[in-house]
Amino acid sequence: MFDMKNHLIVVALLLLAGAYPLSAQRTPADAQYVYTEASELTLIGKIMPTPNPYHRVDTVQYKGFTKGENLQVRCPAGLAVVFRTNSSSIKLIGKGDLSWRSNTTMRLASHGYDLYIKKDGKWLWARNTTPSFKNPEAPMTLIKNMDASMKECLLYLPIYCDMSSIQIGVEAGSVLEAIPGPFRHRIAIFGSSYTHGISTSRAGMAYPAQFTRRTGLQMLSLGCSGNCKMQPYFADVLADVEADAFVFDAFSNPDAKMIAERLFPFIERLQAAHPGKPLIFQQTIRRESRNFDHASEDYEAAKQHMADSLMKIAVKKYKDVYFVQTNADDGAREWSVDGTHPDDYGYSLWERSIEKPILKILRKYGIR
Repeated sequence: MFDMKNHLIVVALLLLAGAYPLSAQRTPADAQYVYTEASELTLIGKIMPTPNPYHRVDTVQYKGFTKGENLQVRCPAGLAVVFRTNSSSIKLIGKGDLSWRSNTTMRLASHGYDLYIKKDGKWLWARNTTPSFKNPEAPMTLIKNMDASMKECLLYLPIYCDMSSIQIGVEAGSVLEAIPGPFRHRIAIFGSSYTHGISTSRAGMAYPAQFTRRTGLQMLSLGCSGNCKMQPYFADVLADVEADAFVFDAFSNPDAKMIAERLFPFIERLQAAHPGKPLIFQQTIRRESRNFDHASEDYEAAKQHMADSLMKIAVKKYKDVYFVQTNADDGAREWSVDGTHPDDYGYSLWERSIEKPILKILRKYGIR
Protein backbone atom coordinates (compact mmCIF):
# COMPACT_ATOMS: atom_id res chain seq x y z
CA MET A 1 0.00 0.00 0.00
CA PHE A 2 1.56 3.33 -1.09
CA ASP A 3 0.79 5.51 1.96
CA MET A 4 1.59 9.15 2.67
CA LYS A 5 4.83 8.25 4.46
CA ASN A 6 6.18 6.46 1.37
CA HIS A 7 5.01 9.35 -0.78
CA LEU A 8 7.00 11.80 1.32
CA ILE A 9 10.10 9.60 1.07
CA VAL A 10 9.84 9.54 -2.74
CA VAL A 11 9.42 13.33 -2.86
CA ALA A 12 12.44 13.79 -0.62
CA LEU A 13 14.52 11.52 -2.86
CA LEU A 14 13.44 13.45 -5.95
CA LEU A 15 14.35 16.74 -4.31
CA LEU A 16 17.71 15.30 -3.29
CA ALA A 17 18.35 14.16 -6.82
CA GLY A 18 17.62 17.68 -8.03
CA ALA A 19 20.12 19.15 -5.60
CA TYR A 20 22.72 16.45 -6.34
CA PRO A 21 22.14 15.24 -9.91
CA LEU A 22 22.63 11.55 -10.44
CA SER A 23 24.45 12.48 -13.65
CA ALA A 24 27.25 14.25 -11.72
CA GLN A 25 30.67 13.35 -13.07
CA ARG A 26 32.31 10.31 -11.56
CA THR A 27 35.66 8.99 -12.69
CA PRO A 28 35.19 5.45 -14.02
CA ALA A 29 36.83 2.79 -11.91
CA ASP A 30 38.33 1.21 -15.04
CA ALA A 31 39.56 4.48 -16.60
CA GLN A 32 42.66 4.18 -18.76
CA TYR A 33 45.28 6.94 -18.69
CA VAL A 34 47.60 8.54 -21.21
CA TYR A 35 50.75 10.10 -19.74
CA THR A 36 52.70 13.15 -20.91
CA GLU A 37 56.04 14.32 -19.56
CA ALA A 38 55.43 17.57 -17.68
CA SER A 39 58.34 19.31 -19.41
CA GLU A 40 56.51 18.91 -22.74
CA LEU A 41 53.84 21.25 -21.37
CA THR A 42 54.62 24.73 -19.96
CA LEU A 43 57.07 25.09 -17.07
CA ILE A 44 56.93 28.35 -15.15
CA GLY A 45 59.14 29.75 -12.40
CA LYS A 46 62.26 28.39 -14.07
CA ILE A 47 65.22 30.66 -13.53
CA MET A 48 67.39 29.41 -16.44
CA PRO A 49 67.53 26.61 -19.04
CA THR A 50 69.04 23.31 -17.85
CA PRO A 51 69.61 19.91 -19.51
CA ASN A 52 67.29 18.34 -16.93
CA PRO A 53 64.16 20.52 -17.16
CA TYR A 54 63.36 20.06 -13.45
CA HIS A 55 66.72 21.36 -12.27
CA ARG A 56 67.12 25.05 -11.53
CA VAL A 57 70.86 25.30 -12.22
CA ASP A 58 73.13 23.23 -14.45
CA THR A 59 75.69 21.96 -11.92
CA VAL A 60 77.98 20.77 -14.71
CA GLN A 61 78.29 24.29 -16.08
CA TYR A 62 78.39 26.17 -12.76
CA LYS A 63 80.96 25.11 -10.18
CA GLY A 64 81.73 25.85 -6.54
CA PHE A 65 78.61 24.48 -4.87
CA THR A 66 78.90 22.37 -1.74
CA LYS A 67 77.33 18.90 -1.81
CA GLY A 68 74.19 20.23 -0.16
CA GLU A 69 73.92 23.24 -2.47
CA ASN A 70 74.47 20.98 -5.46
CA LEU A 71 71.38 18.99 -4.47
CA GLN A 72 69.30 22.05 -3.68
CA VAL A 73 69.78 23.76 -7.03
CA ARG A 74 68.72 20.51 -8.72
CA CYS A 75 65.42 20.47 -6.78
CA PRO A 76 62.42 22.02 -8.58
CA ALA A 77 61.42 24.33 -5.71
CA GLY A 78 59.28 27.13 -7.11
CA LEU A 79 58.70 25.39 -10.44
CA ALA A 80 55.19 24.67 -11.66
CA VAL A 81 53.53 23.19 -14.74
CA VAL A 82 50.57 24.87 -16.42
CA PHE A 83 48.21 23.04 -18.75
CA ARG A 84 44.56 22.55 -19.54
CA THR A 85 42.48 19.40 -19.53
CA ASN A 86 38.88 18.23 -19.58
CA SER A 87 39.70 14.92 -17.90
CA SER A 88 37.62 14.13 -14.81
CA SER A 89 40.78 12.94 -13.07
CA ILE A 90 44.53 13.50 -13.12
CA LYS A 91 47.25 11.03 -12.17
CA LEU A 92 50.98 11.54 -11.69
CA ILE A 93 54.08 9.38 -11.95
CA GLY A 94 57.27 10.84 -10.55
CA LYS A 95 60.82 9.50 -10.60
CA GLY A 96 63.38 11.10 -8.35
CA ASP A 97 65.37 11.12 -5.13
CA LEU A 98 63.01 11.10 -2.14
CA SER A 99 65.73 10.64 0.47
CA TRP A 100 65.56 14.11 2.06
CA ARG A 101 63.69 14.20 5.36
CA SER A 102 62.70 17.08 7.62
CA ASN A 103 61.18 17.42 11.06
CA THR A 104 59.60 20.75 10.14
CA THR A 105 58.44 20.39 6.52
CA MET A 106 55.52 18.20 5.50
CA ARG A 107 56.12 15.60 2.80
CA LEU A 108 53.33 17.24 0.80
CA ALA A 109 55.75 20.14 0.37
CA SER A 110 59.10 18.37 0.16
CA HIS A 111 58.05 15.41 -2.01
CA GLY A 112 54.50 16.23 -3.07
CA TYR A 113 52.55 17.97 -5.82
CA ASP A 114 50.18 20.88 -5.24
CA LEU A 115 47.35 21.61 -7.71
CA TYR A 116 45.47 24.85 -8.32
CA ILE A 117 42.68 25.25 -10.89
CA LYS A 118 41.47 28.59 -12.24
CA LYS A 119 37.91 29.45 -11.22
CA ASP A 120 36.20 32.78 -11.88
CA GLY A 121 39.52 34.22 -13.01
CA LYS A 122 41.43 33.24 -9.85
CA TRP A 123 43.65 30.32 -8.91
CA LEU A 124 41.76 28.14 -6.43
CA TRP A 125 43.47 25.33 -4.54
CA ALA A 126 42.21 21.95 -5.77
CA ARG A 127 44.15 19.00 -4.34
CA ASN A 128 47.60 17.65 -3.54
CA THR A 129 49.29 14.28 -3.30
CA THR A 130 52.58 12.69 -2.36
CA PRO A 131 54.27 9.46 -3.47
CA SER A 132 54.25 6.28 -1.43
CA PHE A 133 57.38 5.42 0.54
CA LYS A 134 56.98 1.74 -0.39
CA ASN A 135 56.39 2.27 -4.12
CA PRO A 136 57.43 5.84 -4.97
CA GLU A 137 57.11 5.42 -8.76
CA ALA A 138 53.55 4.05 -8.65
CA PRO A 139 50.83 6.20 -10.26
CA MET A 140 49.35 8.70 -7.81
CA THR A 141 45.79 9.98 -8.06
CA LEU A 142 46.03 13.74 -7.80
CA ILE A 143 42.31 14.51 -8.22
CA LYS A 144 39.20 12.73 -9.50
CA ASN A 145 35.41 13.10 -9.98
CA MET A 146 35.66 16.48 -11.72
CA ASP A 147 33.24 17.57 -14.43
CA ALA A 148 34.12 17.43 -18.12
CA SER A 149 34.64 21.16 -18.59
CA MET A 150 38.01 22.45 -19.80
CA LYS A 151 40.12 23.49 -16.81
CA GLU A 152 43.31 25.55 -16.56
CA CYS A 153 45.68 23.89 -14.09
CA LEU A 154 48.71 25.10 -12.14
CA LEU A 155 50.71 22.23 -10.63
CA TYR A 156 53.55 23.02 -8.21
CA LEU A 157 56.42 20.53 -8.09
CA PRO A 158 58.19 19.13 -4.99
CA ILE A 159 60.50 21.55 -3.22
CA TYR A 160 63.14 19.04 -2.12
CA CYS A 161 63.48 16.19 -4.64
CA ASP A 162 65.93 15.80 -7.51
CA MET A 163 63.43 14.71 -10.17
CA SER A 164 64.36 12.89 -13.39
CA SER A 165 60.81 12.50 -14.70
CA ILE A 166 57.32 13.80 -13.90
CA GLN A 167 54.46 12.43 -15.98
CA ILE A 168 50.92 13.78 -15.96
CA GLY A 169 48.16 11.29 -16.77
CA VAL A 170 44.65 12.07 -18.03
CA GLU A 171 41.88 9.74 -19.11
CA ALA A 172 42.20 8.30 -22.60
CA GLY A 173 40.21 10.37 -25.08
CA SER A 174 40.40 13.58 -23.02
CA VAL A 175 42.48 16.66 -23.76
CA LEU A 176 45.81 17.53 -22.15
CA GLU A 177 47.65 20.44 -23.69
CA ALA A 178 50.06 23.22 -22.85
CA ILE A 179 48.81 26.74 -22.31
CA PRO A 180 50.81 29.97 -22.41
CA GLY A 181 52.39 30.96 -19.12
CA PRO A 182 49.70 32.87 -17.20
CA PHE A 183 52.08 35.17 -15.33
CA ARG A 184 53.88 38.29 -16.54
CA HIS A 185 57.58 39.21 -16.55
CA ARG A 186 60.54 37.40 -15.00
CA ILE A 187 61.52 38.35 -11.46
CA ALA A 188 64.42 36.31 -10.09
CA ILE A 189 64.51 35.72 -6.33
CA PHE A 190 67.53 34.28 -4.49
CA GLY A 191 67.06 33.37 -0.87
CA SER A 192 67.28 31.14 2.16
CA SER A 193 65.08 28.34 3.50
CA TYR A 194 62.29 30.90 3.70
CA THR A 195 62.39 31.45 -0.05
CA HIS A 196 62.91 27.71 -0.59
CA GLY A 197 59.64 27.02 1.25
CA ILE A 198 60.88 25.11 4.29
CA SER A 199 58.14 24.46 6.89
CA THR A 200 55.34 25.06 4.42
CA SER A 201 52.59 22.44 4.41
CA ARG A 202 52.55 22.25 0.60
CA ALA A 203 54.66 23.52 -2.29
CA GLY A 204 52.31 26.30 -3.42
CA MET A 205 52.57 28.08 -0.06
CA ALA A 206 56.16 29.32 -0.42
CA TYR A 207 55.94 33.11 -0.31
CA PRO A 208 57.30 33.63 -3.88
CA ALA A 209 54.52 31.34 -5.18
CA GLN A 210 51.94 33.28 -3.19
CA PHE A 211 53.33 36.55 -4.59
CA THR A 212 53.03 35.21 -8.14
CA ARG A 213 49.41 34.10 -7.73
CA ARG A 214 48.36 37.32 -6.00
CA THR A 215 50.06 39.78 -8.34
CA GLY A 216 50.29 37.93 -11.66
CA LEU A 217 54.04 38.66 -11.75
CA GLN A 218 56.22 35.58 -12.19
CA MET A 219 58.86 34.94 -9.55
CA LEU A 220 61.72 32.61 -10.47
CA SER A 221 62.90 31.00 -7.25
CA LEU A 222 66.47 30.14 -6.39
CA GLY A 223 65.75 29.47 -2.74
CA CYS A 224 68.49 27.34 -1.16
CA SER A 225 67.84 26.38 2.45
CA GLY A 226 70.66 27.54 4.72
CA ASN A 227 72.83 28.50 1.78
CA CYS A 228 71.93 32.00 0.61
CA LYS A 229 75.08 33.79 1.74
CA MET A 230 75.86 36.00 -1.27
CA GLN A 231 78.53 33.51 -2.41
CA PRO A 232 80.49 34.56 -5.51
CA TYR A 233 79.52 31.36 -7.34
CA PHE A 234 75.83 32.09 -6.79
CA ALA A 235 76.49 35.60 -8.10
CA ASP A 236 77.95 33.96 -11.24
CA VAL A 237 74.68 32.07 -11.74
CA LEU A 238 72.53 35.16 -11.17
CA ALA A 239 74.71 37.16 -13.53
CA ASP A 240 73.62 34.84 -16.35
CA VAL A 241 69.91 34.91 -15.48
CA GLU A 242 67.62 36.73 -17.87
CA ALA A 243 65.20 38.63 -15.66
CA ASP A 244 63.47 42.00 -15.46
CA ALA A 245 64.23 42.43 -11.76
CA PHE A 246 66.00 40.69 -8.88
CA VAL A 247 64.81 40.17 -5.31
CA PHE A 248 67.02 38.89 -2.48
CA ASP A 249 66.36 37.27 0.89
CA ALA A 250 70.08 37.77 1.48
CA PHE A 251 70.36 38.44 5.22
CA SER A 252 68.73 35.34 6.72
CA ASN A 253 71.67 32.92 6.45
CA PRO A 254 74.94 34.89 6.75
CA ASP A 255 76.18 36.26 10.07
CA ALA A 256 76.90 39.96 10.58
CA LYS A 257 80.57 39.64 9.61
CA MET A 258 79.75 37.82 6.38
CA ILE A 259 77.14 40.43 5.47
CA ALA A 260 79.74 43.17 5.96
CA GLU A 261 82.30 41.38 3.79
CA ARG A 262 80.06 40.24 0.95
CA LEU A 263 77.20 42.69 0.43
CA PHE A 264 78.85 45.42 -1.64
CA PRO A 265 80.90 43.05 -3.88
CA PHE A 266 77.70 41.05 -4.47
CA ILE A 267 75.79 44.18 -5.50
CA GLU A 268 78.61 45.34 -7.76
CA ARG A 269 78.87 41.96 -9.49
CA LEU A 270 75.16 41.92 -10.28
CA GLN A 271 75.00 45.55 -11.32
CA ALA A 272 77.81 44.94 -13.79
CA ALA A 273 75.85 42.02 -15.26
CA HIS A 274 72.41 43.69 -15.15
CA PRO A 275 72.80 47.47 -15.49
CA GLY A 276 69.56 49.36 -14.97
CA LYS A 277 67.72 46.40 -13.42
CA PRO A 278 66.25 46.82 -9.93
CA LEU A 279 67.99 44.87 -7.15
CA ILE A 280 65.57 44.60 -4.21
CA PHE A 281 66.92 43.34 -0.88
CA GLN A 282 64.66 42.16 1.94
CA GLN A 283 65.44 42.42 5.63
CA THR A 284 65.24 39.04 7.33
CA ILE A 285 62.28 38.35 9.60
CA ARG A 286 62.44 38.23 13.38
CA ARG A 287 62.97 34.65 14.56
CA GLU A 288 61.01 33.50 17.58
CA SER A 289 64.06 31.56 18.81
CA ARG A 290 65.16 34.92 20.23
CA ASN A 291 62.37 35.06 22.79
CA PHE A 292 64.32 33.49 25.68
CA ASP A 293 67.67 32.43 24.17
CA HIS A 294 70.03 35.34 24.78
CA ALA A 295 72.74 34.05 22.44
CA SER A 296 70.18 33.79 19.64
CA GLU A 297 68.96 37.30 20.46
CA ASP A 298 72.47 38.74 20.17
CA TYR A 299 73.26 36.83 16.95
CA GLU A 300 70.03 37.74 15.19
CA ALA A 301 70.07 41.36 16.33
CA ALA A 302 73.62 41.77 15.00
CA LYS A 303 72.57 40.42 11.58
CA GLN A 304 69.60 42.72 11.30
CA HIS A 305 71.55 45.74 12.53
CA MET A 306 74.34 45.10 10.01
CA ALA A 307 71.85 44.71 7.18
CA ASP A 308 70.02 47.90 8.15
CA SER A 309 73.24 49.89 8.45
CA LEU A 310 74.80 48.74 5.19
CA MET A 311 71.61 48.97 3.15
CA LYS A 312 71.19 52.62 4.21
CA ILE A 313 74.55 53.18 2.55
CA ALA A 314 73.85 50.89 -0.42
CA VAL A 315 70.61 52.57 -1.53
CA LYS A 316 72.48 55.89 -1.69
CA LYS A 317 75.71 54.53 -3.14
CA TYR A 318 74.21 52.37 -5.88
CA LYS A 319 71.53 53.26 -8.40
CA ASP A 320 68.63 50.80 -8.75
CA VAL A 321 69.23 49.21 -5.31
CA TYR A 322 66.35 49.02 -2.81
CA PHE A 323 65.66 47.74 0.69
CA VAL A 324 62.26 46.53 1.96
CA GLN A 325 61.17 45.37 5.38
CA THR A 326 59.50 42.01 6.01
CA ASN A 327 57.05 40.77 8.60
CA ALA A 328 55.77 37.24 9.24
CA ASP A 329 53.75 37.96 12.37
CA ASP A 330 50.48 39.75 13.11
CA GLY A 331 51.34 40.55 16.70
CA ALA A 332 50.20 37.24 18.15
CA ARG A 333 53.72 35.74 18.01
CA GLU A 334 52.17 32.32 17.32
CA TRP A 335 53.17 31.51 13.74
CA SER A 336 56.62 29.96 14.09
CA VAL A 337 57.04 26.24 13.40
CA ASP A 338 60.46 25.76 14.98
CA GLY A 339 61.64 29.15 16.19
CA THR A 340 63.10 29.92 12.76
CA HIS A 341 60.53 29.24 10.05
CA PRO A 342 56.97 30.56 9.83
CA ASP A 343 53.99 28.32 9.14
CA ASP A 344 51.75 28.85 6.11
CA TYR A 345 49.99 31.79 7.72
CA GLY A 346 53.30 33.37 8.64
CA TYR A 347 54.50 33.06 5.05
CA SER A 348 51.24 34.67 3.90
CA LEU A 349 51.95 37.57 6.25
CA TRP A 350 55.47 37.80 4.82
CA GLU A 351 54.10 37.98 1.27
CA ARG A 352 51.59 40.69 2.24
CA SER A 353 54.35 42.71 3.92
CA ILE A 354 56.49 42.92 0.77
CA GLU A 355 53.81 42.96 -1.91
CA LYS A 356 53.03 46.69 -2.04
CA PRO A 357 56.62 47.93 -1.57
CA ILE A 358 57.94 45.64 -4.29
CA LEU A 359 55.11 46.47 -6.69
CA LYS A 360 55.79 50.17 -6.15
CA ILE A 361 59.45 49.69 -7.04
CA LEU A 362 58.71 47.53 -10.08
CA ARG A 363 56.28 50.10 -11.48
CA LYS A 364 59.20 52.54 -11.78
CA TYR A 365 60.67 50.13 -14.34
CA GLY A 366 57.47 49.49 -16.27
CA ILE A 367 56.97 46.11 -14.60
CA ARG A 368 53.32 45.80 -13.77
